[in-house]
Amino acid sequence: MLVDTGLGAAPLRRNVPALRDRPVVCVTSHTHFDHIGMAVEFADKLVHPLEAPILADPANDATLFDHYAEGGRDAELFLQPPAGWDATAYRIAPAPATQTVEHADTVDPGDRRFTVLHTPGHSPGHIALWEEVTGTLIAQDVIYDGPLVTDCAGADMAAYRASMRLLSEIEPRIVHAGHFPSFGPTRFRQIIADFLDGGS
Repeated sequence: MLVDTGLGAAPLRRNVPALRDRPVVCVTSHTHFDHIGMAVEFADKLVHPLEAPILADPANDATLFDHYAEGGRDAELFLQPPAGWDATAYRIAPAPATQTVEHADTVDPGDRRFTVLHTPGHSPGHIALWEEVTGTLIAQDVIYDGPLVTDCAGADMAAYRASMRLLSEIEPRIVHAGHFPSFGPTRFRQIIADFLDGGS
């Protein structure tokens, strides 16, 4: 199972040995450009129904790329841009979902079993994956140890707060996020509390 595929500056299957010559279930947490760039490389693609139209037609405005690229802000995306990077030529290939998943569905790649959590707020169809038996939360952009983005197109603070309340009901041992390093339960509780107290 692979959760999200980066912004597409480089192919994944060719550059990540663990993804070569094996079946991979690709789960898309949401359809911002920095999470779906190489989804097209994978045959099995799962996404929430609210995000499926963008995965099938990932126009730069719909994926928020235009917002980051305007005025040269694409430089924020890299410590060092890859050779040949040209923001004006950036396009994500359409990658229609082969299956949609909703809250409480399960994703079973064969040796593990994850429960889908619908966690809107950062985007309407954002999902996280929860493996209760190991205490593993694959949170992506709903919660990470850095400034959370609550004001992008499609964001909804009321929904975001509801998602944080939902997350507060679980007890993760480790949280893997879409940005910044992974963190443990104490920091998890702190981030949620700060958010619900009015910060983000």
